[in-house]
Amino acid sequence: MNVAIKRIDASLPLPAYQTPGSACFDLYSRIDITIPPQSLARIPSNLIIATPPHHALYIFARSSLATKKHLMLSNSVGVVDSDYCGETDEILIAVYNFSNKESVIQKGERVAQASILPIPKITFTEVSSMNTKDRGGFGSTGL
Repeated sequence: MNVAIKRIDASLPLPAYQTPGSACFDLYSRIDITIPPQSLARIPSNLIIATPPHHALYIFARSSLATKKHLMLSNSVGVVDSDYCGETDEILIAVYNFSNKESVIQKGERVAQASILPIPKITFTEVSSMNTKDRGGFGSTGL
């Protein structure tokens, strides 16, 4: 799949898969940023990506984000819609510093990872009954 991409700062690398088996490509920070303890921040990724129609770009934490930087994605998984690709629609990585120390991110540092996945358009049919056996509600498989 070929996807149009624009870098705001051309000195930073394009996203890349780190190994042939990587499921996601890495996203880098466009700036140096210090995130205060117990604070939210948005790290600019340097990218505007024209995600294809009927697809979405998902942002996931890198495995080292929590252990090395004491950061987690503030919304667990970021979702970027396919129509978020205008000239000022830079992808931002929303993070939360859960520690009691500042977290420093350097320009060009890999912060998150992303993948573009297909999204089927769903139509709903309202019914008066589901006509299936109840499983017992939320958490029922853990009984």
